[in-house]
Amino acid sequence: MGKVIYKFEDGSPEETHEIEEGESILEVALDNDIHLNHNCGGVCACSTCHIYFEEGEENVQEMSEEEEDFVDRARNPRINSRLACQCVLENQDATLVVTIPDQSGIIGS
Repeated sequence: MGKVIYKFEDGSPEETHEIEEGESILEVALDNDIHLNHNCGGVCACSTCHIYFEEGEENVQEMSEEEEDFVDRARNPRINSRLACQCVLENQDATLVVTIPDQSGIIGS
């Protein structure tokens, strides 16, 4: 089983949680009551679950063209931007480190 370390731009304390192969970063966040907006329900149809990958991106599915289009529409996209709903773990021994942008200015669920 892998782990995902969540860091937060809003200053909240870092959290570490287990992640299973085939599970997305968004699913783990929701299972652990981490506030990460997801207006489309996690089907790559918006950009509200936008995150910044700090470490371990090579252990999740590659970015699709569709995801890239939505990342381009996200607030403050960076070179390491991804959508949490599309970051599905492929290596069960991996450690993923992500930063969740400040969610306070995003209208979402």
